[in-house]
Amino acid sequence: MALPKPWIIERALGWLNLYQRLSKGYERSTKAADTIIQITMIHNMFQKIST
Repeated sequence: MALPKPWIIERALGWLNLYQRLSKGYERSTKAADTIIQITMIHNMFQKIST
């Protein structure tokens, strides 16, 4: 079943908000913020696979 795209984006942003470091703009550079987001999404994917 295909989900509407806005719902998929909202779900992904909700997952990111679970991490305290991403809830506020603590990073000084955008490259560091992008890296933290990638690490967070990889962590989420591993959690989904392991359950």
